[in-house]
Amino acid sequence: MTAAVAAYDVTRTYELDGVSVPALRGVTLEVAPGDYLSIVGRSGSGKSTLMHLLGALDRPTSGRLVVGDRDTATLSAPEMARLRNTAIGFVFQSFHLLTRTSALDNVALPLTYRGVRLAERRRRAGAMLDRVGLGHRLGHRPNQLSGGEQQRVAIARALVTDPGVLLADEPTGNLDSASGQAVLDLLEQLNAEQGVALVVVTHDREIASRAHRGITMSDGLIVDAR
Repeated sequence: MTAAVAAYDVTRTYELDGVSVPALRGVTLEVAPGDYLSIVGRSGSGKSTLMHLLGALDRPTSGRLVVGDRDTATLSAPEMARLRNTAIGFVFQSFHLLTRTSALDNVALPLTYRGVRLAERRRRAGAMLDRVGLGHRLGHRPNQLSGGEQQRVAIARALVTDPGVLLADEPTGNLDSASGQAVLDLLEQLNAEQGVALVVVTHDREIASRAHRGITMSDGLIVDAR
């Protein structure tokens, strides 16, 4: 079975003021379709760098990164952008919603880049908001929504393109415990029912323990896997 996304012996080194700083030092990881994986580690462990690579937001310094059946080394920058838009969904700690835009149009935004017509992208966005329990909030702007509702909008936006992989970076970090629990429940439900591979990056080992499997990172390496 082809992995949804895979990294093979990837390294990532940054040049800072003439000094080479290794963020990843040879990481191999395969995420299967429908997988539910947690990535944990302290600040500076490399977990966020790995997430950026898995999301095709960056390229490795060395090694191979494959999304679906596409080796990213062969792709131009526009092709990488199209791959992100079709294959990967992102959920961030800070939501990253357009503040003056309705929930409906926030969710529809990724479809704009695909050239989907206005009526169709709003139909699909409305259906996805209904799927995450916000069908009654289509016209509300982010400042009219609670933190948990804003994160649900962000999840709907991530899923409206029907990606194979959903990357969630500290998805409950800005939420109270009840809202955080509800968001995790929703992500797990979508993973189980829609088969989207779910990768949760977190520092919280209690959240990480909910995943079907997990890795722990330290100093740019995977140091433990379960």
